[in-house]
Amino acid sequence: MRTHIYIVTIDSKQDSKVGKNPEDVVRRYTEKIKVVPDEDCTICMERLVMSSGYEGVLQHKGIKPELVGKLGKCGHMYHLLCLVAMYNNGNKTNEHPNPGKKFSARGFPRHCYLPDNEKGRRVLKLLIMAWDRRLIFTIGTSSTTGESDTVVWNEIHHKTEFGSNLTGHGYPDPNYLDNVLTELSAQGVGEDNLKD
Repeated sequence: MRTHIYIVTIDSKQDSKVGKNPEDVVRRYTEKIKVVPDEDCTICMERLVMSSGYEGVLQHKGIKPELVGKLGKCGHMYHLLCLVAMYNNGNKTNEHPNPGKKFSARGFPRHCYLPDNEKGRRVLKLLIMAWDRRLIFTIGTSSTTGESDTVVWNEIHHKTEFGSNLTGHGYPDPNYLDNVLTELSAQGVGEDNLKD
């Protein structure tokens, strides 16, 4: 069986000026590659060799759920359907504050940093539990941009920069692991969950 990876570079500011829909933007920056790695798509958390977790959930125009893309600048790989989902605006469902109203997902996908040590791996397991329980993000008003009805962090801080902590969102930060353990516990995800 032959599988393809596609290289995708997305510049939402430039492409929004052209008025392209998200599927066209993804197609515009696509280059075929031959082999899909057996690793996770960090958007839907499914294996890249499987179909996107957005299959059947997201309305899309001709992008097959099994296609995988590689971002040109950073080299991270995702299902193309997941890239469309993160680039696209959506409608809130009954679990959100304003069902039926549009929301945006700016600045996605996001990447975060943890140390590769025993405590960092424990925190990673708890963050995965929080992700599975849908506790990492919510829809609200961005404290950074002031935009309302957008996807924002849900009181569980992540370190999105590496090498400096000038913004407060960088790693290394000597107190981060203890702080995030407290935040996870406040959301009902404690280290006692690791024993289950």
